[in-house]
Amino acid sequence: MRRISRRSFLKAVSTSAACAAVWKSAPWLMANAMDLPLGLQLYSVRDLLPKDYEGTLQQLGAIGFREVEAAGFFDHTPSQVKQAMDRAGLHCVSAHYPMAKLQPQMDEIIHFGKDLGLQYIVCASPALKDPLRVKDPASREARESMTLDDWRWNADQFNHIGERVNAAGMRFAYHNHMTEFRSENGVVFYDELLRLTDPTKVTMELDCGWMVLGGKNPVDYLTRYPTRFSMLHVKDFKLGGAAGSPPPPSTELGHGNIDYRPIFAAAKKADIQHAFVEQEEFDMPPMEALKIDADYMRNFKG
Repeated sequence: MRRISRRSFLKAVSTSAACAAVWKSAPWLMANAMDLPLGLQLYSVRDLLPKDYEGTLQQLGAIGFREVEAAGFFDHTPSQVKQAMDRAGLHCVSAHYPMAKLQPQMDEIIHFGKDLGLQYIVCASPALKDPLRVKDPASREARESMTLDDWRWNADQFNHIGERVNAAGMRFAYHNHMTEFRSENGVVFYDELLRLTDPTKVTMELDCGWMVLGGKNPVDYLTRYPTRFSMLHVKDFKLGGAAGSPPPPSTELGHGNIDYRPIFAAAKKADIQHAFVEQEEFDMPPMEALKIDADYMRNFKG
């Protein structure tokens, strides 16, 4: 076996450190649209991760993603997740949980998040105040049946959960879909969430695509509430379906109908810390589509 001199070893280490520094600061790893590291919500690869967790993460790192948000850990421990992320050059910033898991498993979720080094724990879907009133509380129909009283109850729960998450050194956030933008007696549910949640305990992750489908404008909310949002979900849809029809198909960024120029301009003036690409459906191999998404974010010009 060839021996390596101390000088050669130190030179190699020095070169590796320099390369790592350049790698971390390389412009192609940044989402020029937001001047933030390229991020991805891992729900986008939910079908690939259970089959090859480490390999999928490494492919995402090779595409250029640097931050990720989890949507399940597929029976991996915090140390296993952290090791896989490190090998792929990724940083797991936050993780999504439904309210149905957050409430009964709060201690376990907080402990897992602390061990992993998460910055955020995110509620990805609300719950009914009285789940017994519907057959399947986790169904889309249940979410669409939510009343103003349900949303006010959720806001109160978010404040309590946020207090516990904050005490553990992380932040608690809520991620929207479409039903939040319905109204009752002239009160928009999402506006009521913003009014009733304590900004020191609950921040918001604005899913731009779902907000647009819900009939509201992300620019309006980012402008009116610039300090309430800390994260964005960036996704595109092929719009054009009839009112009341199922959500339109998700597509690659720039291939749908959502104009992100004004959204990114407003987001830069707000308090956005992280932006995660998310694509929920594919008509090509997922990694090819996510490469298109990453290129869109890197090459974006407002």
